[in-house]
Amino acid sequence: MGGQPDSSPEPASTSGAIRATVDGNHFLVLDSGRARLDSILDLINGAKHSVRLIFYIFASDEAGHAVRDALAGAARRGVKVTVLLDGYGCSGAKADFFQPIKDEGGSFCLFLPAYGRRYLIRNHQKLAIADEKRAIIGGANVHDAYLHDNRETDWRDLWVRIEGPIVQPAARYFDSLYRWTRTKGATLRKLRRIVARHSDSRGILQWKFSGPLSRRNSWPSALGRELASARRTDIIAAYFAPPRSLLRRLGRMARRGQVRVITASKSDNNATIGAARHTYSRLLRRGVRMYEYQPARLHSKLAIVDDVVHVGSANLDFRSLYINLEIMLRIDDPGFAASMRRYFEAELADSEQITPELHRRRATLWRRFKWTISHWLVTALDYTVTRRLNFNER
Repeated sequence: MGGQPDSSPEPASTSGAIRATVDGNHFLVLDSGRARLDSILDLINGAKHSVRLIFYIFASDEAGHAVRDALAGAARRGVKVTVLLDGYGCSGAKADFFQPIKDEGGSFCLFLPAYGRRYLIRNHQKLAIADEKRAIIGGANVHDAYLHDNRETDWRDLWVRIEGPIVQPAARYFDSLYRWTRTKGATLRKLRRIVARHSDSRGILQWKFSGPLSRRNSWPSALGRELASARRTDIIAAYFAPPRSLLRRLGRMARRGQVRVITASKSDNNATIGAARHTYSRLLRRGVRMYEYQPARLHSKLAIVDDVVHVGSANLDFRSLYINLEIMLRIDDPGFAASMRRYFEAELADSEQITPELHRRRATLWRRFKWTISHWLVTALDYTVTRRLNFNER
């Protein structure tokens, strides 16, 4: 039964959150940092047999210590704990920070870039699985700024907690990726095969994994097909620099229906804001309604296309669509789509509409130059590299 309430017990911090049951799977939307921290600790502490974890950033701060200690505690009580982190994203963590997990018998591995084409790739996925029955996906990292609320440095983001049979295929994908990461001399061709083999193309719920240097990734292909015939699309994309083909589809769709896009007005990486603003002129001319989220730094990744919801780790930029390892879940359910549109409307109320007139006032010659350079850099370089440039957009 699609879009029905989920009555399973949850931490108190999730009171009032969006809950639904789709195709026998229970969903809980976690839109606050406190709820996310409580939920991942609850997931780990409640595990009886196994915990699998993938994150791009896992910081050695207060939240990171809490999650690490929970993982070590799970391993201590006999749970099989397996952790896969991106070596580039976690480079700021102290060298011995993750040692307690290994000391208690857990397995730990870094996805490390190497020179050559593999150096471009980041494991940008966020996934936590307990007992192959419960999972968390979304955009937030294990870091104080993603797992707290109401501070100037906090991020506005989304996780979705899932309980049900759809979790098991994600666990199988994790195991394949973990083996590949630990295999000396593993090839990109094998990695692309793993991504393709575990991505779904049928069903109400579909895992969409994106992999390195492939134009045939499952998620952007599915999104492009849906946009070709959709009538209503709402997108929240913190990093918004789509390829020309996707910009064309959004523009065409706006001429026959409604397209609304919320991007960031605040970030720790102003090059990404400039890259998004580089796309506004083209989209506004075609009737796409553009907005910028105001209260906090935006990091959410959400697309609602007619009755289909896409949620996960991928940004709408070239790196997420074609280079990084990413996880998205496609949920084809009118009830859940309606609930997420209500969430979108609430975010819209906290956003400033970028009208053609406002955009023209902003678009001085110098700013257009910066936006163009930012767009090129964001599509070509890693986020952590462009963050250091930090062009002033205010």
